[in-house]
Amino acid sequence: DLEAIALWLSEAKITTVAIESTGVYWKPLFSLLNKKGFEVYLVNSRQTKNVSGRKNDEDDAMWIQKLHSCGLLKSSYLPDDQQEALRTLVRYRHSLVQDCSRFKNRMQKSLELMNIKFQTLFSDISGKTSIAFIEAILAGERNPRNFLPLVDKRIKATEEEILQSLEGNWRTEHLFTLSQSYEMNKIYLQKIADCDKAIEERLQCYAAFTNDGEITVEVKNQQPEKKIKKKKHRSSPKIDIGSYLQQIYKVDVLEIYGLSEMGGLEILAETGADLSKWPTVGHFKSWLNLCPNNKISGGKLISSKLLKKKPNAASQAFRIAANTVQRSDHWLGDYFRRMKNKGGNKFAVVATANKIATIFYTMVTQKKDFKPVDLETYQQKYKKAKIAFYEKKLMELKRQAA
Repeated sequence: DLEAIALWLSEAKITTVAIESTGVYWKPLFSLLNKKGFEVYLVNSRQTKNVSGRKNDEDDAMWIQKLHSCGLLKSSYLPDDQQEALRTLVRYRHSLVQDCSRFKNRMQKSLELMNIKFQTLFSDISGKTSIAFIEAILAGERNPRNFLPLVDKRIKATEEEILQSLEGNWRTEHLFTLSQSYEMNKIYLQKIADCDKAIEERLQCYAAFTNDGEITVEVKNQQPEKKIKKKKHRSSPKIDIGSYLQQIYKVDVLEIYGLSEMGGLEILAETGADLSKWPTVGHFKSWLNLCPNNKISGGKLISSKLLKKKPNAASQAFRIAANTVQRSDHWLGDYFRRMKNKGGNKFAVVATANKIATIFYTMVTQKKDFKPVDLETYQQKYKKAKIAFYEKKLMELKRQAA
């Protein structure tokens, strides 16, 4: 049927086609029409809203054709083949991590129902000691004192607290659910590790693609100078993502405050290495939904609220990076706290993410290294700007009173 559609369009001498984005159902037709030489526009459904009360597929198709023939539609951002492959793997890994977290929560629930108070002992149920305790419980151990040799030296809980936390009721149904959740958690961890290997292979291909087929064999040993390494999260891939990002972007984007390896990987998967698809940094921030959606009528600003839509993975990575710096003792942390005093935490997260996205776009497009501003210099500059603002206001008040 898809071949028949392409043949019919060719016979009608059609050269360009507009398709409304509907889940993943548009992809087979989109790919086929591209291969046949058509210029295909993937259109956001927000741009093709028809008159209410006349909703059906035939009318929608005619309305889209009319808008497209008038040149009123623009195509959505679409990744190339290399980026599409990486994005698929990174999104799939994100889903695996979410599913794995669900089974960790179920393990915690089963332990709580058995009156086993792991939350008073461990900060993470997937830690070394907590996993050893769970395996001992599933192996049939019930004496609290027999668990003491399994305690890691980093555990801060006292011996008395550990013994009291292990006085459980050991109900069989909860032991069964704990066993099932633990086994599923192990399976998901293995699948995540396999996915990490596939991501590393794809990153190698991506680095070779952006460097005309050349790639360093020992990527992990590329450390030209000593840098302060950012602490990896427990769920981050066990690969050297930073080196691959540096080869692909030709600049070390992880030097930006708050941006983690996983965040950099997600941004690469969603935006690609070539940011020229966004003509300016304003277009880039608008696509990320990190700037006001200004509505102006009659020369007056009616509204400047953000669009009410779910942030994409790249936008979420910038927001997480912004939230990370709020207690830092550098200029970006100072900016976050100032914005928080001005409009609250959510306002500060979006404003700081906007700032980080601007730095990221400038570094990647202009191939410039990250040059942080000195905190005292930044604060002095802000104070001078504030003094100048109030002096201007004072002069205006004096003129009005005179």
